[in-house]
Amino acid sequence: MRCDLIADGIINAVKQVGVKIPVVVRLEGTNADVAPRAPESRVAWRSLRRSDLTDAATKVVRLARRRH
Repeated sequence: MRCDLIADGIINAVKQVGVKIPVVVRLEGTNADVAPRAPESRVAWRSLRRSDLTDAATKVVRLARRRH
């Protein structure tokens, strides 16, 4: 799958719907290394790269706990 296109679709959907909560996405496939960097210039969001899904989930939980 073309992860850069998937990332573009997610960004457009988030903008259109007005999502106000964090969105967690795991991108694996063609252009996965490019996709997380591309959107940062178009939207105000922070990309956190993690090596695997377990590591990403751990980080997300830690960040969520800090917000409360």
